[in-house]
Amino acid sequence: MKTHKHATRRSVLGWLAAGWVLLLAGCNLIPPPQPDPTHYYILTGPGLSETGGARPGGKLRLGLKTVELSPYLRKGALVVRRGTNELLYQEDARWAEPLEAGIARALRAHLTAVPSVTRVYAQPYPSDQERDYDIAVNILRCEGALDSAGQATVKFTAVLEINSVKPPGLVVMRKVFVAPDATWDGKDYGALAHSLSEAVAALSQEVAAVLPYKE
Repeated sequence: MKTHKHATRRSVLGWLAAGWVLLLAGCNLIPPPQPDPTHYYILTGPGLSETGGARPGGKLRLGLKTVELSPYLRKGALVVRRGTNELLYQEDARWAEPLEAGIARALRAHLTAVPSVTRVYAQPYPSDQERDYDIAVNILRCEGALDSAGQATVKFTAVLEINSVKPPGLVVMRKVFVAPDATWDGKDYGALAHSLSEAVAALSQEVAAVLPYKE
């Protein structure tokens, strides 16, 4: 009888030991967590205060409408166009904020720094503040590009329209803005984001060049 009890105890202990070994082995089979390879980028520009960047000396009050994007630019990843029709989305290189918000932020900061401008309002505009001109921007291209020879450049194209608020609807300027091509090594996405930031700065200069000086 004792022999049977001892055999049963040994059997139970054996199963427990085997289960413990399998549990430890299972733990060892679970791969360790891998670091996230994703890098996040922003467009850079002058600083802008939370109050809207009002500055003394200037007189013009501008309204910046919500920036529109071509649908293919809304995926959050930096885009590289290969050839004419192929788009490469860099899932490990992503915008840290919606691209339209980043462009609006940088553009608003650049325009606020224009000497003739006192404030740039973002849409929706405050009902108790008047504006002199409204600015609409539709981004057609904002990306890297690779040609058939593997040469990498930076492409930025936007439709720009400036309208007078008083008198309403008067078009001051409407044009397609194409930033000068910049070279790029095709690998450094920080450099790509920097070049696109410079393209937004060039777009703001295009706006500033046609704004009249207001006494």
